[in-house]
Amino acid sequence: MTTAIPFTARSTAAEVLAGIDLTGRRMIVTGGASGIGEQTVRALAGAGAEIVVATRNPGSAAELTAEFTNVSAATLDLADLRSVRAFVAGWHGHLDALIANAGIMAVRERTLSVQGWELQLATNYLGHFALIDGLHAALTPGGRVVVVSSGAHKFAGFDFDDPQFEHRAYDPFLAYGQAKRAEVLLAVGVARRWAADGITANAVAPGFVHTNLQRHLDADTMRSFGAMDDAGELVTPDYYKTAAQGASTSVLLAASPLIEGLTGRYFEDNQEAPVVADEDQQPGSVAASALDPEIADRLWELALPMLSTKDVTS
Repeated sequence: MTTAIPFTARSTAAEVLAGIDLTGRRMIVTGGASGIGEQTVRALAGAGAEIVVATRNPGSAAELTAEFTNVSAATLDLADLRSVRAFVAGWHGHLDALIANAGIMAVRERTLSVQGWELQLATNYLGHFALIDGLHAALTPGGRVVVVSSGAHKFAGFDFDDPQFEHRAYDPFLAYGQAKRAEVLLAVGVARRWAADGITANAVAPGFVHTNLQRHLDADTMRSFGAMDDAGELVTPDYYKTAAQGASTSVLLAASPLIEGLTGRYFEDNQEAPVVADEDQQPGSVAASALDPEIADRLWELALPMLSTKDVTS
């Protein structure tokens, strides 16, 4: 990178966008009705962008749509490709940024989507893949794709032999790690294919934030994070962020001129993360194989046939 980024892990989304006018820009934020997504919407809309909150329950965005005249909500269930197809069909006009923020974490039992994919992989990766691919033509030159991943991408590589846990024992965190690895690879795949169109794509790890994402975690797991006391009440460790701080890197990648032209990268705490060997668990880093273009291409080809199956179009 040639330009220093003057923001840190404690910068808020509003601070990252201070002085930036996004009037006339159109953006989509999946899962934008709560948590990090809500703060992403608030910062971008506050800077003047027109935002569509894509969520399973548009009514959950009522507070945002009442507060901001430039925010609307639309139905999108990422776990069902038919819903993704309907959302894409209903989109009209240009698109300047797509922030793939929605996700689920550590579903306790192996669960399948409508199309038969393991639910975490279906929601976090496949639904976003279908959405981004479907809106390719709407993305303007200079358009940006932001994929919200996690440091959990280092929990697991992508198992092409058994991605749906059909033959190996299902593990909630292993499945989550695989899905988050797939999201980084999705950004790499977009970057490789659409650079000639002037479209950039980057992945981001927002850090630890108290949100609905943790709803599947049991009390023992939350206590192991230092995020719950013995009485079952949530506590906030020093390494946790507020949702506004967690959203800051997403808005940096979606709208800041400081990262103009950068693509196929992974950011954390408002900085490009160092690339480390897969076995290296250094905090704030990205596993080398998560940015591997050959693996990204292989994953793209695995998912592509799902976009035209009968279950999707029926």
